[in-house]
Amino acid sequence: MSTSTFHDWRLRPATFEDVEPLAELRAMAMRPDLERLGRYDERRVRQRLRDAYVPEHTSVVEAGGAVAGSVALRPSEDGFWLEHFYLAPEVQGRGIGTAVLAGVLARTDAEGVPVRLNVLQGSAARSLYERHGFAPVREDPVDVFMVRLPGAGP
Repeated sequence: MSTSTFHDWRLRPATFEDVEPLAELRAMAMRPDLERLGRYDERRVRQRLRDAYVPEHTSVVEAGGAVAGSVALRPSEDGFWLEHFYLAPEVQGRGIGTAVLAGVLARTDAEGVPVRLNVLQGSAARSLYERHGFAPVREDPVDVFMVRLPGAGP
């Protein structure tokens, strides 16, 4: 893919057939942070997505006609968990993640419910979440757990 901004991206509903491409994408997107934390495992990084994959809660990001990311919004007892939000390295930093996140949060704001997530310690994604109103509620050596109340952020 080129280094220009991707204007031809879209979200589409996920299917069962998307699980393997998304497991590969997860491994590629998370590898640098997991290696930095000493937690990268070639098999486990893919299996965690396979084990938790629910197409009904997942959307696939396509850019330039190819699978370039995913995002899942899993219902919980009092809101949603934002999960499996990955973008291929070649499309990061081009506004797609911001647009996807803003769309997801518009939906949860309309429902008036909080959104929770966890992000790896030291991940660049944390600043994206903070810009959109997520605040840390607890941390451990690997993860930062965050919550966003309805209407928080931009």
